[in-house]
Amino acid sequence: MERVDGPGYRLRFGPDAAGMERLEASLVGAAFEPHRHDTYAIGITLRGVQTFRYRGERRHCLPGEWHVLHPDEVHDGAAGTDEGFGYRIVYLDPSLVREALGGGPLPFVADPVVRPGGMPASLAACLADIDRPLEEAERLEFALLFADALERHSGTAGAGPARRAPLALEALSRVRELIVADPAVRHSLAEFEAASGLDRWTIARQFRAAYGTSPTRFRTMRQLDRARRLLAGGTPPGDAAQAAGFADQSHLTRMFKGAYGLTPGRWTAALVAGR
Repeated sequence: MERVDGPGYRLRFGPDAAGMERLEASLVGAAFEPHRHDTYAIGITLRGVQTFRYRGERRHCLPGEWHVLHPDEVHDGAAGTDEGFGYRIVYLDPSLVREALGGGPLPFVADPVVRPGGMPASLAACLADIDRPLEEAERLEFALLFADALERHSGTAGAGPARRAPLALEALSRVRELIVADPAVRHSLAEFEAASGLDRWTIARQFRAAYGTSPTRFRTMRQLDRARRLLAGGTPPGDAAQAAGFADQSHLTRMFKGAYGLTPGRWTAALVAGR
């Protein structure tokens, strides 16, 4: 993690992922001069009022609102009040967006400010923990989520040729079965491709359409299934975490709480109390 500090600025970058850079920034009494990126910039305001000039108009982005900037468009950035503002943002390589959408022209979002509720909650989750390195499968899944949002807000949803392709259910089921067989094992995308005969982008697109979630999330839930069985049988949380393939007990706790709203300890205590 890189930290860059200066008068009025604080920038914190997440670990690198090919074609994707994540940043958390805070500005107080400072501003970004007009500049432009060769990437998409998709961010959410966390606090304060963010203002920026974009395509000839002054825009305002409030907490919970998103901003979407197209590559090579000049913009600046400043706080709308003396309290400053903070935001998280992802910079996406246009080639990654094009791959995620299956080719065709890049989507252009005319209105750069998207109101709360205009973006799915899964996008905020992508930026919730920028310090965590992304596995290759997660990188593709996040790229698909952001590309889908760009396409939807550009008014061209469903236009790409890959969007209309029928689901390869038999091939996808082999990926699913590979995960179910031992969710503690972290399979590579190359292994998914070998098992299914599909390319990685098709797997990422179609798995969610077929099973309602991504391969990464599906594996996490199967890991949690195993952990719950072990915890219910009296296995200590640290041992359950290891057996289910989590990095450590704290990793299990974060995933468990995110899925069930309780820590493993509270869940186990409630289970015993209910018997």
